[in-house]
Amino acid sequence: MSETIRTERLAALYADAVSAAENSYSPYSKFRVGAALLLTNGQVVTGTNVENVSYGLSICSERSAIARAVAEHGPGMRIAAIAIANLNGAASTPCGACRQVIAEFADADTPVLFPAADGVRTFALDQIFPLAFEADLKK
Repeated sequence: MSETIRTERLAALYADAVSAAENSYSPYSKFRVGAALLLTNGQVVTGTNVENVSYGLSICSERSAIARAVAEHGPGMRIAAIAIANLNGAASTPCGACRQVIAEFADADTPVLFPAADGVRTFALDQIFPLAFEADLKK
């Protein structure tokens, strides 16, 4: 993965995601999700899902955290690792929209932690999203 991040650091990041889920606004689905980003500058930024009665206007915890990270750290921020957790005891990988937004700010080998049927799993971003849309902004 992009850099070796200690297991203890990833466990703490997951705990941050669980804490963020406590603030979920999910009166319709009752599915309380939190995300925690470890940025390459060492800072941690969290987000939670915010639902709307018009479901399409809801925002997932991952995109909430990324929007907050951009607002707080600028458009050049980069994600070193991301953890997603929920308080419902359910398996939940990032949705497709979140995977694409994560890919905008993370490298292919960025660790992504999430609850799976057999416990918390860690995969590199390109393992869960192998064919992301990409733009070469360096040209």
